[in-house]
Amino acid sequence: MTADDEGKTVIDETGDEIGRVVEVENGRAYVDPDPSVTDTVMSKLGWGSRDGGSYLLENEAIETVTDDEVRLRSL
Repeated sequence: MTADDEGKTVIDETGDEIGRVVEVENGRAYVDPDPSVTDTVMSKLGWGSRDGGSYLLENEAIETVTDDEVRLRSL
């Protein structure tokens, strides 16, 4: 991941929006989760409880990165 990926939508395997990449640091993406994301999905991504901040998106969770979105592997 690079700074060019900042602002991209993060999509789960079913096409639902999970959030948006807000920062990429040292090749690692940080995501601001969509308010509709459930605690179950957050738990599967290894994200703790909501604290209003961004969450690290592990590279292993990413299936593909396109010009517009980051698509996740099956959760």
